[in-house]
Amino acid sequence: MRLKKLLPKGAALVRFGLLVGIGFIILYPLLRQLSAAVMHPDDMYDLTVNWIPRHLTKLNFEVAWKMLDYPRALLNTIGVTVLLSALELAATMIIGYGFARWRYPGSNLVFALVILSIVIPPQMVMVPLFLNFRYFDFLGLIPQPGINLVGSFWPLVLMALTGTAKRSGLFIFITRNYFRGMSISLEEAAYVDGAGHLKTFFRIMLPNAKPIAMIVFLFSFVWNWNDLFYTNLFLPGRKLLQLGLAAINAQYNYPWANKAMEGTYIQLVNNAGMLLYVLPVLILYAFLQRYFIESIEKTGLVG
Repeated sequence: MRLKKLLPKGAALVRFGLLVGIGFIILYPLLRQLSAAVMHPDDMYDLTVNWIPRHLTKLNFEVAWKMLDYPRALLNTIGVTVLLSALELAATMIIGYGFARWRYPGSNLVFALVILSIVIPPQMVMVPLFLNFRYFDFLGLIPQPGINLVGSFWPLVLMALTGTAKRSGLFIFITRNYFRGMSISLEEAAYVDGAGHLKTFFRIMLPNAKPIAMIVFLFSFVWNWNDLFYTNLFLPGRKLLQLGLAAINAQYNYPWANKAMEGTYIQLVNNAGMLLYVLPVLILYAFLQRYFIESIEKTGLVG
């Protein structure tokens, strides 16, 4: 009898320990970066300093702010990310709906290729993609050698519009499964009332797909925000946060550091820059957390 009373308490203790452990694993990198971001360079050589700096300073944030050209880079990154996420959302919703409702010869093969695009690493298609946009020729209508789109936003825009961006295959898979789970009676009623396919999609199906649209947009926003591969491939030298953060290590010639401590101090600036980089996403999630959780509950999406 006593054992039965102890079992629930023991299970609760184990759950509590697991939650604390998982929380620590998630928060450890962020706390470590925060500690390094406010640390004075002298503390790097103090063996007694581990987590809590002896001399707090905001110099690291000031240097990272200037090196990133933060206000301008932030606006550019937000603009590009919102645009690409909106285009990718529109494209994947339409494509996913098409896969869910229309069957044609070879449709299973095409969908298999979509699934294949999820598992193929982007490095495998880097060279063909680069050459395609370096000598862009739309269906042979443009005279040779084509148009050079590298260095502009057009490669990213075209990939988002055509559902071939980095994670578009996953979003097509998610939206296709969501639309397949919706009752077809809604569409049949719309067809009886004289609505066509497009009107049915935009007036009936899309409003009922708001939960999955929220999930796809947020996932797309985070992945586009963190994307360094395609931005570095097609937009080298642009004022974007991810590119500026990647270039911080190469920028040593500043008056705040001498040659003896450059390599050490740049680590502190890097940590401050990373916190500035993730701050907008954390703020976005804080405001949209409730809607995000509600969307997951309504769609039944699980990890």
